[in-house]
Amino acid sequence: MSIFERMRAGGIIPQSDPQWAEVWEIVNQTIALSARLNASTNIADIRAILSEIIGQSIDASTTVLAPFSTNFGKHTQIGKNVFVNHGCSFLDLGGITIDDDVLIGPQVKLVTENHPVDPKNRKSLDLKSIHIQRNAWIGAGAIILPGVTVGENAIVAAGAVVTTDVPSNTIAGGVPAKHIKSI
Repeated sequence: MSIFERMRAGGIIPQSDPQWAEVWEIVNQTIALSARLNASTNIADIRAILSEIIGQSIDASTTVLAPFSTNFGKHTQIGKNVFVNHGCSFLDLGGITIDDDVLIGPQVKLVTENHPVDPKNRKSLDLKSIHIQRNAWIGAGAIILPGVTVGENAIVAAGAVVTTDVPSNTIAGGVPAKHIKSI
């Protein structure tokens, strides 16, 4: 399996993996494209550059506002009629899937990457995907951590740190996020 397939499958990617050079090549391309994206003066240009970063066409019904950052991009999928507000950061080596009709507030962070606890192995990556299901709403400044699924129609309150799945049709909030109520 390639390093990209192993990243999408999740788990530990050792710092010593000989295929890291391939990842860094894409990271450098993403850095250059991100500078262009964040200098853009209209949504259509942002959408076009982000499509290039992630390697798939973003539907015209989706809006992403700058500034926006991603460290890789190629492991992100964004559905139709999605809104991503200013200042969001997607660390997507482990894979991010955003379904249709999702709202993502300003300064939200989606983080699929962690590091092992063992100090001898700490510079390796521990990857787990994030899935934001249809019609979910992620409030301003929320942080979604590796391995989390936010269910259909769910709401993550502003400022929440989400460490476990948020079931469909519920509201979660706090640090760490907990169930607040069902919708």
